[in-house]
Amino acid sequence: MPQMLIDYYKAIENSSRQMLDAAKDEDWDQVVRFEGACAVLIEQLRVRAHNEELLPEQRPEKARIMQRILQNDAQIRYLAEPWLALFEQKFDEPHQLLH
Repeated sequence: MPQMLIDYYKAIENSSRQMLDAAKDEDWDQVVRFEGACAVLIEQLRVRAHNEELLPEQRPEKARIMQRILQNDAQIRYLAEPWLALFEQKFDEPHQLLH
């Protein structure tokens, strides 16, 4: 059975959830891996969306999926903040020169 447009939204949500799980485990390599998978799925969705539309009964499901993706993203960003702050601090410190 060919994939329907809603299936792409579901796959993106699943990858988003996996990103969140990896962020909770502080496995940033996995977060990046799942982020890449999301990017591929989003591009595939864009291509398919040019030729297909969601069925009217699928639109509320899409809205719920999008809300969950945004919630996952917010949680990932919150978990990444300390890591990003440490990373930024490392580059903001003045470099000490040896004489």
